[in-house]
Amino acid sequence: MPFTDKNVRENAAALQELRAMGYSAVPVTIVDGQRILGFDREAIERAIS
Repeated sequence: MPFTDKNVRENAAALQELRAMGYSAVPVTIVDGQRILGFDREAIERAIS
């Protein structure tokens, strides 16, 4: 499955994008518009299935 990794420590635009979504913590995983805060394996698996 293709994905895009955005490192907010190295990319100011990625950090601004994260903040614009209302988040200040990582990781945030977005699957088809569904936002998942934190590493939640079950939620990610449900979103990609």
